[in-house]
Amino acid sequence: MRKPKTKLNLLRQRIHIIIYGSDTRAGRLFDLILLGLILLSVFCVMLETVKGFDVKYHHELIVLEWIITLFFTLEYLLRIITTNKPRRYIFSFFGIIDLIAILPMYLSFFLMGSKVFSVIRALRLLRLFKILNHPKFTGQSQHLLRALDASRRKITIFLYFILISTILIGSLMYVVEGEENGFTSIPTSIYWTIVTLTTVGYGDISPATPLGQFIASMVMILGYGIIAVPTGIVTAEFAKTSANKTEPEKNKCGNCGSENHYTNAHFCYHCGYPFTTN
Repeated sequence: MRKPKTKLNLLRQRIHIIIYGSDTRAGRLFDLILLGLILLSVFCVMLETVKGFDVKYHHELIVLEWIITLFFTLEYLLRIITTNKPRRYIFSFFGIIDLIAILPMYLSFFLMGSKVFSVIRALRLLRLFKILNHPKFTGQSQHLLRALDASRRKITIFLYFILISTILIGSLMYVVEGEENGFTSIPTSIYWTIVTLTTVGYGDISPATPLGQFIASMVMILGYGIIAVPTGIVTAEFAKTSANKTEPEKNKCGNCGSENHYTNAHFCYHCGYPFTTN
């Protein structure tokens, strides 16, 4: 009587390793298939919004979407069955995303023709974070998060500067240009300042006076700094955290393998092995 149960548990364990494990060959293959289906599904969602294409290939798109949805449904059920804590998975962030990935197609039976479900299906892209939650990627993501955290105060101060500058420039442009040139209010002038600072330049409002055009030129030049400064801050912190991460490897004892020595240490604190100096 126990033998079928043992085989069932063994099958359950193997499926768990494939679905939840990314460090095995089968797990990596499963993640690649999942990645391909997610991208294909989102591509189908985009094609459905192209009227000419949707009219011609509507049936094929629906069939393909149902095949993908059935695969995601099977995967969702297998994740619940094979995990030791199904409730924890169901109510987790990725569990909710997995459920959202399959619900729209089933709800379309009750609410026909709703475009909202097509947009919701695009949320399947969030499942890519699960695939990227791999030891090879998590190390780099931790570096990036540490760099963002370390540069948080500098970026906050920089954003305060941009906020104050935007209000001052917007107020100045309201005075210089006036309502006759489209700067009908200070909020409208601030909107123009933001559009110009971000180098978008819609062109719906533009300065007409020489002074206003000069200020606009300075704002455009300042706009490049808005992009460069935060990027430089984060890049510097990222390089710093990466250097700190690799530093213990340089201070690893070649005899006993002990790590975390001081940079100016000449001997291993554990075995007394001398460090070679270049």
